[in-house]
Amino acid sequence: MRRIDELHLEYPFAGSRMLRDMLRREGHVIGRKHVSTLMKKMGVEALYRKPNTSRRHAAHPVYPYLLRNFKIDRPNQVWATDITYIPMRRGFVYLVAIVDWTSRRVFAWRLSNTLTTDFCVDALQEAITRYGKPEIFNTDQGSQFTSLEFTQVLKDNQIAISMDGKGCWRDNVFIERLWKSVKYEEVYLKAYDSVSAAKASLGIYFNFYDTHRPHQSLDGQRPDTIYFAGLPQGKLAA
Repeated sequence: MRRIDELHLEYPFAGSRMLRDMLRREGHVIGRKHVSTLMKKMGVEALYRKPNTSRRHAAHPVYPYLLRNFKIDRPNQVWATDITYIPMRRGFVYLVAIVDWTSRRVFAWRLSNTLTTDFCVDALQEAITRYGKPEIFNTDQGSQFTSLEFTQVLKDNQIAISMDGKGCWRDNVFIERLWKSVKYEEVYLKAYDSVSAAKASLGIYFNFYDTHRPHQSLDGQRPDTIYFAGLPQGKLAA
């Protein structure tokens, strides 16, 4: 599963057949069905299809996509979120993060050993409490994000809800880049012995990510620099 996760980051278009062939070339004796089973357990699929971490719930309403041809150029204009698989020494957990679109700043994050809604709601509530609210919140159509519990928090705060539809996956590619950075710069270098160890180590990394790590997409600037420089002076002073 750890190697499938690595290959998925490098070749997000690869489905179970291609991953099977890649794994076999590396000496793993594995069939396509087993690869497919592990991918479902991890919550990943080829990029041309939606991730299993974001599987739709038939009874949940889906909201329109609001970002087509929309200029995003200031902090707290659009926030986004996603879920990814995090391997540990034994087992794995899921990670959700709330991210500012313009500055790439990670406002809040949570770990969970199940794909429930509560850890996503907790992260969202923390982000709003600490940093105010965006004009628009963009997600995919995953059941966690279409749930009444999650969307009600957005509605209560009068935040417009945007959800990726067909052909919109490219707009959230910056979150995929976040996951790649987190895994190659932190997760794959460690072997967490427990959820508490993963939480402590990831906390250190996200602080580094926001406050010290330069970003190529930000012309070498840090997320904190871009985020706070773009806030209105009144909010910055507050």
